[in-house]
Amino acid sequence: MTDASRVEPGSIGELTTPALVVDLAAFDRNVAAMAEALPGPALRPHVKAFKSTALAARLADAGHHRFCAATIRELEGMVAAGLTEDLLLANEVVDYRRLGRLADGGASITVAVDSPETVAAAAGGGVSQALIDVNVGLPRCGCAVADAGRLAEAARAAGLEVRGVMGYEGHLMMVDDLDEKRAKVEKSMGWLLEAHEAVGGDIVSAGGTGTYAVNTWANEIQAGSYCLMDTQYDTLGLPFEMALSVVASVISVNARGWFVVDAGLKAFGMDHGNPTSLRGEVMFCSDEHTTIKPDDLGMPAVGERIAMLPAHVDPTVAKHPQFWVTGGEAGGDLTARPVVDRWEVDLLHW
Repeated sequence: MTDASRVEPGSIGELTTPALVVDLAAFDRNVAAMAEALPGPALRPHVKAFKSTALAARLADAGHHRFCAATIRELEGMVAAGLTEDLLLANEVVDYRRLGRLADGGASITVAVDSPETVAAAAGGGVSQALIDVNVGLPRCGCAVADAGRLAEAARAAGLEVRGVMGYEGHLMMVDDLDEKRAKVEKSMGWLLEAHEAVGGDIVSAGGTGTYAVNTWANEIQAGSYCLMDTQYDTLGLPFEMALSVVASVISVNARGWFVVDAGLKAFGMDHGNPTSLRGEVMFCSDEHTTIKPDDLGMPAVGERIAMLPAHVDPTVAKHPQFWVTGGEAGGDLTARPVVDRWEVDLLHW
Protein backbone atom coordinates (compact mmCIF):
# COMPACT_ATOMS: atom_id res chain seq x y z
CA MET A 1 0.00 0.00 0.00
CA THR A 2 1.31 3.46 -0.91
CA ASP A 3 1.89 5.85 1.97
CA ALA A 4 -0.09 8.91 0.87
CA SER A 5 2.08 11.18 3.02
CA ARG A 6 5.03 10.33 0.76
CA VAL A 7 3.29 11.15 -2.51
CA GLU A 8 4.64 14.44 -3.87
CA PRO A 9 1.87 16.93 -4.66
CA GLY A 10 1.53 17.89 -8.29
CA SER A 11 -0.22 21.22 -7.78
CA ILE A 12 -1.05 23.77 -5.13
CA GLY A 13 -4.50 22.23 -4.91
CA GLU A 14 -2.93 19.03 -3.58
CA LEU A 15 -0.91 20.69 -0.79
CA THR A 16 -1.76 20.31 2.87
CA THR A 17 -2.44 23.81 4.14
CA PRO A 18 -1.09 26.07 5.46
CA ALA A 19 1.76 25.67 2.98
CA LEU A 20 4.83 27.85 2.43
CA VAL A 21 5.01 28.49 -1.33
CA VAL A 22 7.73 30.02 -3.51
CA ASP A 23 7.02 31.40 -6.95
CA LEU A 24 10.11 30.12 -8.78
CA ALA A 25 10.00 32.67 -11.61
CA ALA A 26 9.80 35.60 -9.19
CA PHE A 27 12.53 34.07 -7.01
CA ASP A 28 14.85 33.66 -10.00
CA ARG A 29 14.26 37.26 -11.06
CA ASN A 30 15.09 38.46 -7.54
CA VAL A 31 18.30 36.44 -7.48
CA ALA A 32 19.34 37.75 -10.90
CA ALA A 33 18.62 41.36 -9.93
CA MET A 34 20.74 41.15 -6.79
CA ALA A 35 23.54 39.27 -8.57
CA GLU A 36 23.72 42.10 -11.08
CA ALA A 37 23.82 44.75 -8.35
CA LEU A 38 26.20 42.86 -6.02
CA PRO A 39 28.01 40.14 -7.95
CA GLY A 40 29.97 37.32 -6.37
CA PRO A 41 31.67 38.19 -3.05
CA ALA A 42 30.07 41.65 -2.90
CA LEU A 43 27.06 39.81 -1.44
CA ARG A 44 27.29 37.51 1.56
CA PRO A 45 23.73 36.07 1.66
CA HIS A 46 22.28 35.76 5.14
CA VAL A 47 20.79 32.29 5.56
CA LYS A 48 18.74 33.33 8.61
CA ALA A 49 16.19 34.73 6.17
CA PHE A 50 15.41 31.43 4.45
CA LYS A 51 16.99 28.62 6.54
CA SER A 52 17.34 26.24 3.61
CA THR A 53 20.46 24.69 2.12
CA ALA A 54 18.60 23.95 -1.11
CA LEU A 55 17.86 27.65 -1.50
CA ALA A 56 21.42 28.56 -0.48
CA ALA A 57 22.76 26.26 -3.19
CA ARG A 58 20.81 28.22 -5.79
CA LEU A 59 22.45 31.43 -4.55
CA ALA A 60 25.83 29.72 -4.82
CA ASP A 61 24.94 28.82 -8.41
CA ALA A 62 24.35 32.55 -8.96
CA GLY A 63 27.95 33.23 -7.90
CA HIS A 64 27.65 33.91 -4.17
CA HIS A 65 29.92 31.51 -2.27
CA ARG A 66 30.32 33.40 1.00
CA PHE A 67 27.42 33.08 3.44
CA CYS A 68 26.58 34.38 6.88
CA ALA A 69 24.27 32.96 9.50
CA ALA A 70 22.73 33.85 12.84
CA THR A 71 22.98 30.47 14.60
CA ILE A 72 25.47 27.66 14.99
CA ARG A 73 22.85 25.21 13.72
CA GLU A 74 22.59 27.14 10.47
CA LEU A 75 26.34 26.84 9.92
CA GLU A 76 26.32 23.14 10.81
CA GLY A 77 23.67 22.56 8.17
CA MET A 78 25.56 24.56 5.58
CA VAL A 79 28.69 22.51 6.19
CA ALA A 80 26.73 19.25 5.99
CA ALA A 81 25.43 20.41 2.60
CA GLY A 82 28.97 21.05 1.35
CA LEU A 83 28.65 24.86 1.40
CA THR A 84 31.86 25.41 3.34
CA GLU A 85 33.95 27.95 1.44
CA ASP A 86 33.60 31.05 3.66
CA LEU A 87 31.03 30.98 6.45
CA LEU A 88 30.46 33.77 8.97
CA LEU A 89 28.53 33.54 12.22
CA ALA A 90 27.35 37.17 12.22
CA ASN A 91 26.38 36.95 15.86
CA GLU A 92 28.00 36.48 19.24
CA VAL A 93 27.73 33.22 21.17
CA VAL A 94 29.43 32.14 24.38
CA ASP A 95 30.30 28.55 23.39
CA TYR A 96 32.14 28.13 20.08
CA ARG A 97 33.14 24.48 20.44
CA ARG A 98 30.68 23.22 17.82
CA LEU A 99 32.10 25.75 15.37
CA GLY A 100 35.62 24.68 16.28
CA ARG A 101 34.71 21.14 15.29
CA LEU A 102 33.44 22.40 11.92
CA ALA A 103 36.71 24.23 11.38
CA ASP A 104 38.66 21.09 12.33
CA GLY A 105 36.74 19.31 9.59
CA GLY A 106 37.96 21.75 6.97
CA ALA A 107 35.21 24.37 6.83
CA SER A 108 36.22 28.04 6.73
CA ILE A 109 34.53 29.50 9.81
CA THR A 110 34.70 33.14 10.89
CA VAL A 111 32.90 34.49 13.95
CA ALA A 112 31.83 37.90 15.22
CA VAL A 113 33.27 39.01 18.55
CA ASP A 114 32.57 42.19 20.50
CA SER A 115 34.11 41.67 23.94
CA PRO A 116 37.11 40.08 25.69
CA GLU A 117 34.76 37.32 26.82
CA THR A 118 33.66 36.38 23.30
CA VAL A 119 37.26 36.60 22.08
CA ALA A 120 38.32 34.15 24.80
CA ALA A 121 35.36 31.87 24.05
CA ALA A 122 36.17 31.82 20.31
CA ALA A 123 39.85 31.05 20.88
CA GLY A 124 39.02 28.45 23.52
CA GLY A 125 36.45 26.83 21.24
CA GLY A 126 38.90 26.20 18.46
CA VAL A 127 37.83 28.94 16.06
CA SER A 128 40.70 30.70 14.29
CA GLN A 129 39.10 33.59 12.36
CA ALA A 130 37.09 36.57 13.60
CA LEU A 131 35.54 39.88 12.66
CA ILE A 132 35.32 42.65 15.23
CA ASP A 133 31.62 43.46 15.58
CA VAL A 134 31.14 47.22 15.97
CA ASN A 135 28.02 49.01 17.16
CA VAL A 136 27.00 51.40 14.38
CA GLY A 137 23.79 52.73 15.90
CA LEU A 138 21.49 49.76 16.47
CA PRO A 139 21.24 49.09 20.23
CA ARG A 140 22.18 45.45 19.95
CA CYS A 141 25.55 43.67 19.71
CA GLY A 142 28.84 45.36 18.81
CA CYS A 143 31.66 47.05 20.66
CA ALA A 144 32.24 50.79 20.81
CA VAL A 145 34.28 52.24 17.96
CA ALA A 146 36.94 53.35 20.44
CA ASP A 147 37.34 49.78 21.74
CA ALA A 148 37.63 48.05 18.36
CA GLY A 149 41.41 48.35 17.95
CA ARG A 150 42.15 47.08 21.44
CA LEU A 151 39.77 44.18 20.96
CA ALA A 152 41.49 43.27 17.69
CA GLU A 153 44.85 43.27 19.46
CA ALA A 154 43.44 40.99 22.16
CA ALA A 155 42.01 38.68 19.52
CA ARG A 156 45.34 38.40 17.70
CA ALA A 157 47.11 37.81 21.01
CA ALA A 158 44.67 34.95 21.63
CA GLY A 159 45.65 33.37 18.31
CA LEU A 160 42.76 34.56 16.15
CA GLU A 161 43.18 35.88 12.63
CA VAL A 162 41.25 39.15 12.56
CA ARG A 163 39.84 39.46 9.04
CA GLY A 164 38.21 42.88 9.51
CA VAL A 165 35.05 44.40 10.93
CA MET A 166 31.29 44.09 10.69
CA GLY A 167 28.45 46.32 11.76
CA TYR A 168 24.70 46.10 11.23
CA GLU A 169 22.72 49.27 10.48
CA GLY A 170 19.46 47.43 11.06
CA HIS A 171 17.79 50.53 12.46
CA LEU A 172 18.06 52.12 8.99
CA MET A 173 16.57 49.33 6.86
CA MET A 174 13.10 50.85 6.72
CA VAL A 175 14.01 54.53 6.26
CA ASP A 176 11.82 55.36 3.28
CA ASP A 177 13.42 58.52 1.88
CA LEU A 178 16.50 57.51 -0.13
CA ASP A 179 18.46 60.72 0.52
CA GLU A 180 17.79 60.46 4.24
CA LYS A 181 18.69 56.77 4.22
CA ARG A 182 21.93 57.39 2.32
CA ALA A 183 22.98 60.14 4.73
CA LYS A 184 22.23 58.06 7.81
CA VAL A 185 23.96 54.97 6.38
CA GLU A 186 27.00 57.09 5.53
CA LYS A 187 27.18 58.28 9.15
CA SER A 188 26.76 54.74 10.44
CA MET A 189 29.40 53.35 8.08
CA GLY A 190 31.72 56.21 8.99
CA TRP A 191 31.90 54.73 12.46
CA LEU A 192 32.55 51.28 10.99
CA LEU A 193 35.34 52.57 8.74
CA GLU A 194 36.89 54.41 11.68
CA ALA A 195 36.93 51.12 13.57
CA HIS A 196 38.35 49.36 10.52
CA GLU A 197 41.30 51.77 10.48
CA ALA A 198 42.18 50.58 13.97
CA VAL A 199 41.39 46.91 13.38
CA GLY A 200 42.79 46.18 9.92
CA GLY A 201 41.91 43.20 7.76
CA ASP A 202 40.29 42.95 4.35
CA ILE A 203 36.60 42.73 5.26
CA VAL A 204 34.09 45.48 5.96
CA SER A 205 30.81 43.59 6.30
CA ALA A 206 27.45 45.29 6.83
CA GLY A 207 24.07 45.98 5.34
CA GLY A 208 20.95 44.09 4.45
CA THR A 209 18.11 44.06 1.95
CA GLY A 210 16.89 47.49 3.06
CA THR A 211 20.24 49.28 2.59
CA TYR A 212 22.02 47.22 -0.06
CA ALA A 213 21.56 49.88 -2.77
CA VAL A 214 22.93 52.81 -0.74
CA ASN A 215 25.63 51.16 1.37
CA THR A 216 28.67 51.72 -0.82
CA TRP A 217 31.09 51.77 2.12
CA ALA A 218 31.00 48.09 3.08
CA ASN A 219 32.74 45.68 0.71
CA GLU A 220 30.25 42.89 1.39
CA ILE A 221 26.52 43.16 2.10
CA GLN A 222 24.68 40.69 4.36
CA ALA A 223 21.30 40.58 2.59
CA GLY A 224 18.95 37.59 2.64
CA SER A 225 15.30 38.63 2.50
CA TYR A 226 15.57 40.00 -1.04
CA CYS A 227 15.22 36.60 -2.69
CA LEU A 228 11.79 35.90 -1.12
CA MET A 229 10.63 39.31 0.13
CA ASP A 230 7.86 40.26 2.54
CA THR A 231 5.25 42.98 2.68
CA GLN A 232 7.33 45.24 4.93
CA TYR A 233 10.29 45.36 2.55
CA ASP A 234 7.87 45.58 -0.38
CA THR A 235 6.85 49.06 0.80
CA LEU A 236 10.33 50.41 -0.05
CA GLY A 237 9.98 50.07 -3.81
CA LEU A 238 12.97 47.74 -4.12
CA PRO A 239 13.57 45.94 -7.44
CA PHE A 240 12.48 42.63 -5.95
CA GLU A 241 9.14 40.84 -6.15
CA MET A 242 7.04 39.05 -3.59
CA ALA A 243 8.11 35.45 -4.25
CA LEU A 244 6.85 33.98 -0.96
CA SER A 245 3.32 33.27 0.19
CA VAL A 246 1.51 31.07 2.63
CA VAL A 247 -1.33 29.26 0.88
CA ALA A 248 -4.30 28.64 3.16
CA SER A 249 -7.69 26.98 2.75
CA VAL A 250 -11.02 28.66 3.43
CA ILE A 251 -12.56 26.64 6.26
CA SER A 252 -15.57 28.75 7.22
CA VAL A 253 -17.80 31.39 5.61
CA ASN A 254 -20.05 33.62 7.68
CA ALA A 255 -23.11 35.36 6.26
CA ARG A 256 -22.38 38.36 8.47
CA GLY A 257 -19.50 39.28 6.18
CA TRP A 258 -16.30 37.39 6.88
CA PHE A 259 -14.51 34.17 6.06
CA VAL A 260 -11.83 32.20 7.88
CA VAL A 261 -8.71 30.43 6.59
CA ASP A 262 -6.61 27.76 8.29
CA ALA A 263 -3.39 29.79 8.73
CA GLY A 264 -2.89 31.94 11.80
CA LEU A 265 -0.32 32.98 14.36
CA LYS A 266 1.48 29.64 14.09
CA ALA A 267 1.98 30.08 10.33
CA PHE A 268 3.25 33.69 10.20
CA GLY A 269 5.88 35.87 11.80
CA MET A 270 3.71 38.59 13.32
CA ASP A 271 6.28 41.05 14.69
CA HIS A 272 5.89 43.29 11.61
CA GLY A 273 2.11 43.08 11.58
CA ASN A 274 -0.62 40.99 10.03
CA PRO A 275 -0.17 39.04 6.81
CA THR A 276 -1.85 40.41 3.71
CA SER A 277 -4.62 38.45 2.03
CA LEU A 278 -5.06 38.59 -1.73
CA ARG A 279 -8.83 38.14 -1.29
CA GLY A 280 -9.70 40.77 1.27
CA GLU A 281 -8.79 42.70 4.41
CA VAL A 282 -7.33 40.75 7.34
CA MET A 283 -9.40 41.45 10.44
CA PHE A 284 -7.35 39.47 12.94
CA CYS A 285 -5.26 36.33 13.40
CA SER A 286 -5.85 33.58 15.95
CA ASP A 287 -3.63 30.59 16.70
CA GLU A 288 -4.79 28.51 13.72
CA HIS A 289 -7.11 30.94 11.93
CA THR A 290 -7.17 34.28 10.13
CA THR A 291 -10.47 36.10 9.76
CA ILE A 292 -10.81 38.10 6.54
CA LYS A 293 -13.35 40.60 5.20
CA PRO A 294 -13.83 39.75 1.52
CA ASP A 295 -12.90 42.12 -1.30
CA ASP A 296 -14.95 43.09 -4.34
CA LEU A 297 -14.61 39.59 -5.76
CA GLY A 298 -17.06 38.47 -3.10
CA MET A 299 -17.13 35.65 -0.61
CA PRO A 300 -14.96 32.62 -1.47
CA ALA A 301 -16.28 29.09 -1.11
CA VAL A 302 -15.32 26.73 1.66
CA GLY A 303 -12.33 24.76 0.43
CA GLU A 304 -11.01 27.53 -1.83
CA ARG A 305 -7.24 28.21 -1.65
CA ILE A 306 -6.12 31.74 -0.70
CA ALA A 307 -2.58 33.16 -0.98
CA MET A 308 -1.40 35.13 2.07
CA LEU A 309 1.69 37.36 2.02
CA PRO A 310 3.83 37.46 5.21
CA ALA A 311 4.92 40.74 6.75
CA HIS A 312 8.28 39.32 7.93
CA VAL A 313 9.94 36.56 5.97
CA ASP A 314 12.47 35.21 8.50
CA PRO A 315 10.18 34.12 11.37
CA THR A 316 7.50 33.00 8.90
CA VAL A 317 9.91 30.58 7.24
CA ALA A 318 10.97 29.26 10.65
CA LYS A 319 7.42 28.03 11.29
CA HIS A 320 7.35 25.66 8.29
CA PRO A 321 9.12 22.38 7.40
CA GLN A 322 9.55 23.08 3.68
CA PHE A 323 9.03 25.44 0.77
CA TRP A 324 6.79 24.17 -2.01
CA VAL A 325 8.15 25.61 -5.25
CA THR A 326 5.66 26.46 -7.97
CA GLY A 327 6.14 26.99 -11.68
CA GLY A 328 3.88 28.34 -14.36
CA GLU A 329 2.39 31.80 -14.60
CA ALA A 330 1.06 33.53 -11.51
CA GLY A 331 -2.61 34.44 -11.51
CA GLY A 332 -5.55 32.45 -12.72
CA ASP A 333 -6.54 29.33 -10.85
CA LEU A 334 -4.22 29.14 -7.83
CA THR A 335 -5.02 25.50 -7.18
CA ALA A 336 -3.87 24.48 -10.66
CA ARG A 337 -0.38 25.96 -10.42
CA PRO A 338 2.13 23.08 -10.62
CA VAL A 339 4.45 22.18 -7.77
CA VAL A 340 7.87 21.66 -9.35
CA ASP A 341 10.14 21.21 -6.34
CA ARG A 342 10.38 20.94 -2.57
CA TRP A 343 13.09 22.84 -0.65
CA GLU A 344 13.46 21.59 2.90
CA VAL A 345 13.67 24.22 5.61
CA ASP A 346 16.56 22.29 7.15
CA LEU A 347 18.37 24.99 9.17
CA LEU A 348 15.88 25.36 11.99
CA HIS A 349 16.68 25.84 15.67
CA TRP A 350 20.01 26.64 17.32
